[in-house]
Formats: sequence, C-alpha cells, structure tokens
Amino acid sequence: MFITKKKIAALFACAAFSFSAVPSQADANWISTVLNVGVAGYQMVQYNKEFDRLNNTEEGRQALYQSMKNKQGVNDDPYLNNRLDGIMGNLHNAIAVSDPSINDKPYLYFINPSNDFNAACSLGHVMTVNTGIFDLLKTDDEVAVVLGHEMAHGQKDHVAKGFKKSIPVTLIATAIASNTNTVGTAVTALIADYTEKVHITKPNEWEADNYAFNYISDSDYNLGACAAVWQRVIDKYSGQKDRMTGDIFSVSDHPSHDERLNNYIKKIKEYSNGIVDVKDSAVYVNDKEFITPSAYGDMTGKIRAYYVAGNLARACHDNKNITATVENSTVYMGEQPIITPIGTDASPEEIAAKLNSLK
Repeated sequence: MFITKKKIAALFACAAFSFSAVPSQADANWISTVLNVGVAGYQMVQYNKEFDRLNNTEEGRQALYQSMKNKQGVNDDPYLNNRLDGIMGNLHNAIAVSDPSINDKPYLYFINPSNDFNAACSLGHVMTVNTGIFDLLKTDDEVAVVLGHEMAHGQKDHVAKGFKKSIPVTLIATAIASNTNTVGTAVTALIADYTEKVHITKPNEWEADNYAFNYISDSDYNLGACAAVWQRVIDKYSGQKDRMTGDIFSVSDHPSHDERLNNYIKKIKEYSNGIVDVKDSAVYVNDKEFITPSAYGDMTGKIRAYYVAGNLARACHDNKNITATVENSTVYMGEQPIITPIGTDASPEEIAAKLNSLK
C-alpha cells in the first residue's frame, strides 16, 4: 500500500485545524517541508526493502529476471543457448571451489539480441549476455573470461554497492510515486532499466578481472584466453571508442584495455612460477624465446601465443621439470597439450626439443 503525499497532507490538515482554522504561511511552509521529508523517507524505506528482496530472495530474483527479459528481449538460438549453459555450468563449479556461497544463489541468465559486445550482472545474480559476445569472441574459453568477470562482480557484491551509489534519489522517488501498481513493480522496473548504467569503480574492475583469472584457473579453460579477450578488443576497436558500449568498455574511470591485457600476461607468468611469459607475439620460457606461433584461422599470432602460454602455465604450475613429448602431432608436457603446430610453425618434434632445452 502507498502512503501518498495527499494522505499525509490530510493528517496534517486535521492537526493544523485543531490549532488554527487558517494556518499562517509559515505554518503552511513548515507543513509542506515535513510532508516532502516524510514522503521521501517512506519511499526510501520501501525502496531498500524491495532492493533486498530482488537481491536476496528467489521470488525477487525471478521477478527481476522476467523484467529484464521483457525489457531487453531474448535470443532463443538453440546453439548459442546450449553453449551458454555449458559455460555457466563450468564457471559455477569453478567458482564453488573458492566460494561455495554460489550454491545458495546460482545465476539466472539469458541472451539478449543486442549485437554490441557486452554482458552485465544485475542484482540477485541475474545476468544478461549480449549476442555480440559470441560474434567477437571465438572460443568458449574467451566467453568464459567475460562471464567470469561479471560473476565476480556478483560474488563480491559490487553490483549491489554500485546500484546504491548510481541511482539518484530523485529517480527512485519519481519511479515509486508515478507507479500505479506496487512499490515492488516500480523498483523492479527501475533496476531492470538501470542494469547497464550501474557504476562500477576502477578497484572493483581490477578485483573482478583478477577473480575471473582465478575462476578460469579452477576450470578447464585456457588461462591465455584472459589475455586473448583484450587482444581481440584492442584489435577490433582500436581508434573506434565511439563504438564501444557498456560497462566493459568504460575507460573514463576503468583500467585501459592495454592495462587489462598486460595484467593478465603478468598473472600467467605468476601462475607458471615465473617460467612463462609473452612479449609481443613470442612465448618465452625462463626468459628465453621459445616460439612465435603463426596466425591461423581466426587467431592472430599474438592470440595463439597467449593460448600456448596458457597451456604452458598449467604444465609449469605444479611441476617445473616435465619433459616435453610428441603425440599425434601435438606437443605435450605430461598430460597437458601445449601446441599443435599449424601454418608456418616448426614441426612438433622441433618444438618439443626446443622446449626441453629451455627448461
């Protein structure tokens, strides 16, 4: 039930009448001020109550999920949705390794029809994924990096904090006052409308990037995909900042694309115990150049270098002294595949011998 300004005014009018049949202008101004404060206070109490319901209850999460789908539209493509289901399932299991709270509030997600490269996590672990994600990113590993970043925002409560800082009080008041149904409907619609505008700070972005790397390390996805995502962004959008949309691309108060790429290269090196590095388009082992992979298909030489480095980092994380071998034209270290030579790459035997000489 709404307590409107009109109802509160009636109560104050009765009280004022008991003191004076004709209130003075000063009394009228005082009453108006109290009315405004009272209505605003009531609206904020109701907003906070609904905010918590949307963020923490299954009923609220489902309401926001439906509202966001109604607002943005849904891409029902079976192939893309099957891929998304697999990626989200893998990420859920990876996150649960370090943060089992995800089991209490699993993510609700859908693909929207937008061709822009973006994804967003809202309250209640409700996620929207743009169709454009699958156009720019060529592997499930790369898509998993972006979704892991958004899930990190959800796991670390960045989204709830961002909403509370981003939505103006006047907008909240207007939304509640103008809605003819319920406070819940008004707040749900407001949150759905504001999902892609919520402000996430630079420290939060760094934290989400770093946790995304941790989630990928606890999955079977290639660690090098973290750097590959930002290389693809740089390659496609360099000099086209006017085409960048969504929080992922906000560089005014967020890390730059180059900074995020270099951060992931640094994390690959750290994960490999300092053994593996990438400089320009070459992979280094123990500070010595190992291989400069050739471009192939939709992968540039740089992107292939990140994937090779990601495989090497896995192999070196727990055991520094594994011998490189060749099986079915693929170079392995233990059970970890490192590279299958293609294009102008050296032969697998030459690559394995070079790797063994650098360890």
